[in-house]
Amino acid sequence: MISFDAAAALVSGLARPLATERVGLDQADGRVLAVPLVARGASPAVAVSAMDGYAVREADLSHGSVSLPVVGVAYAGQGFGQPLAPGACVRIYTGAPAPAGADRVVVQEAVRDEGGVAYFAEAPCGGRHVRAAGCDFRAGDELLAAGLRLTPQRLIAAAAADQSELAVVARPRVMILSTGDELHEPGQGPGGGASIPESVSFGLAALVRAWGGEVIGRRRLGDDLSLLQAAAGEALQAADLVVVTGGASVGQRDYAKVMFAPFGLDCVFAKVAIKPGKPVWLGRAGGKLVVGLPGNPTAALVTARLLLAPLVAGLGGQAPDRALAWRRAPLTQALEACGDRETFVRGQRLAAGVAPLSDQDSSSQRALALADVLIRRRPGDLAAAIGDRVEVLEF
Repeated sequence: MISFDAAAALVSGLARPLATERVGLDQADGRVLAVPLVARGASPAVAVSAMDGYAVREADLSHGSVSLPVVGVAYAGQGFGQPLAPGACVRIYTGAPAPAGADRVVVQEAVRDEGGVAYFAEAPCGGRHVRAAGCDFRAGDELLAAGLRLTPQRLIAAAAADQSELAVVARPRVMILSTGDELHEPGQGPGGGASIPESVSFGLAALVRAWGGEVIGRRRLGDDLSLLQAAAGEALQAADLVVVTGGASVGQRDYAKVMFAPFGLDCVFAKVAIKPGKPVWLGRAGGKLVVGLPGNPTAALVTARLLLAPLVAGLGGQAPDRALAWRRAPLTQALEACGDRETFVRGQRLAAGVAPLSDQDSSSQRALALADVLIRRRPGDLAAAIGDRVEVLEF
């Protein structure tokens, strides 16, 4: 059994980005850039107006009150089409190319336009309201570094760089296998007490997607070893990462590891000294990664947040450490001393800090629905009082 920090370090070492693929901008949301994004051209390509107004030569307004003939109009995407002659002006709109020779735009509120003649009451001052060519970026500029996750803001920059496709890291394909004869599909229960709805896979699938993975399937499997081994083989062929829940103890029907034995299972770690979730394990089989999670819902989701999330993130090109961004927050309720096993207390964010939930049972699902932070308690931590600052992780 190893410590949480040791397990997290092993996960980080295995969480290497997958292959690169090209996708269109419409499919790039949330993906991770595999190579830097470089602009194909300048933005703006030519000098453009930053305001609605009149394009002028600065020298023509240097003597105060003056009138100038309006010799044309410039719209966004359709310029005046010729240089601006001295002693004239052009009606111009935001984003329109500034005529050659024009070095200022006077905002329309400061101009009186009567019958094709613009009257300027005084020499302008302040901003020129002209965006110079390339003032945002130039051709060949690197706008986004490799490894960045594509957000709405970054997709705008990518489109502005005139790129229709982007090189991104492939999403890790994840198969989720839930084991146990006691499980039935939600909504299809027999009504008796011997069977329970299978709930864990739905939360795990959502977590995988949140951290950049693609769930290619969820399977609910009974405790039949031949069936489990067949499902394991199919999952290893189809997925980059297989997640199996339940069957991690030492009972007669605990087959979570045994089902991968025919494919050369090599355990990276078999247990982690944490509470909840000690039975969590990580291995390789058939050239793929396999994560084994406890069957109890809370234990499964806590260990998935701590160890599966950084693994999925890293395989998808993100920094694994991004999934373990601990911060400190004050307690609003006291916590008792921690034992010899590192403990992750489920809690809630409040305006004044974080509050541990009263129900910390590893199978509780009602309390799990209320938890949005994990409070980290290291082995041997003393009791913590209200106001003490503790390590927390968004859950």
